[in-house]
Amino acid sequence: MKKLAAIALSAFGAAAFVVSLSAQAKPLTVALSDAAGKSVGTATISGTKTGVSIALNLKGLPAGAHAIHIHQAAKCEAPAFTTAGGHFNPDAKKHGLENPDGHHAGDMKNFTVAANGTAKAKVTDDSVTLKDGPNSIFTGGGTALVIHAAADDMKSDPAGNAGARIACGVIVK
Repeated sequence: MKKLAAIALSAFGAAAFVVSLSAQAKPLTVALSDAAGKSVGTATISGTKTGVSIALNLKGLPAGAHAIHIHQAAKCEAPAFTTAGGHFNPDAKKHGLENPDGHHAGDMKNFTVAANGTAKAKVTDDSVTLKDGPNSIFTGGGTALVIHAAADDMKSDPAGNAGARIACGVIVK
C-alpha cells in the first residue's frame, strides 16, 4: 500500500511540474517593423527550461547573415531605433558570445535571410527569461528585439560590428 501511495504521489508531482512548465511558457508574439514602419514579420518568444526560444518569421529584409539582439528599452522609434538603447545587460558583461569575460544577456547567434528576403529561423537565449527577476525580458517595463544590417562578429564591444539597426519590435507583457 505504501508503495502504491508513493507511486501516486510521484505521478502527481510530475503532473504538477508539467502544468507549471507549460503555464510559464506561454508564447509571446512580437511584431517587427523596418525604419519606414513597414512590417517585416514576427518573432514568437517561448520560455524554455534554461531561457527563451525565438521563432522568427520574417520578410522584406536584405539577404545574408544578420545579428539579432535583445535591447534594454521597450522603444522602437524609427528610423535608427536608438531609443531601444544598448544590449540588454543586467550583469554588466562585455559584448559577444565568444567573449572570455562573459556576454550581454541580450546577445544571440546570427541568423540568415534567404535571397528572396525571407527567414524562418530559431534563435535561443539562455541568459534571459520570461519569469520575474533581473534577467527577465520584461524588466523595467520591457525590452526590444532588434535586427541589425550585418552579422555579429561575436566579440567586438559594444555591439559586434553588426551595423545599423534595420528592424525593431517591442517586447512587453
